[in-house]
Amino acid sequence: MSSILLGMTEEDARERILAAAEELYYRKGYAAVGMDELRQSAGVSLRRLYGLFPAKNDIVAAVLARKHAEWESGLSTAVADAGDDPRARLLAVYGYLEDWFCTDSFRGCAFINAFGELGGTHPEVAAVVRAHKASFQAYMAGLVAEIGAPAALAAQLSILAEGAQSTAAISADPQVAVQARGAAEVLIDAAVPTRV
Repeated sequence: MSSILLGMTEEDARERILAAAEELYYRKGYAAVGMDELRQSAGVSLRRLYGLFPAKNDIVAAVLARKHAEWESGLSTAVADAGDDPRARLLAVYGYLEDWFCTDSFRGCAFINAFGELGGTHPEVAAVVRAHKASFQAYMAGLVAEIGAPAALAAQLSILAEGAQSTAAISADPQVAVQARGAAEVLIDAAVPTRV
């Protein structure tokens, strides 16, 4: 294994560290995972780990950046797959949540988890989490604009999605997404009455 590690590029080492960190943090929590456990799981030396990421917060921020890209890609694909109907595109957000909640690895929102553990004492982590949540709000605002609904609907639907993530993590019940979708339909119908 040492010959493999010696030939490992900086990008390979970075990827191994981030993949290991993402899995460990999501499964065990951010505070529970020490640098030695991360180094061991990634198969890199402590020197290399600190050379690439001088502080644990640097790793947390990089992991959250990966999760953000993964979230945006998955969500935009689900919305695009819903077709051209603006209402169906908006409701596809909740279908995406349901699919995610049904995975064996679902343990809630990585951003909410990070904020709960580190947000109060690590302002840089709190800033990353806030940026992610603001990005989701902006995305929802775009979908709401497509159906011609008032801007306030975006915040309401976002709160439903956020609440569904927390509730599903605690209850281990993927049907929470179905319930959130039902509530979203009521809000959408109230904001945009169907034309006769």
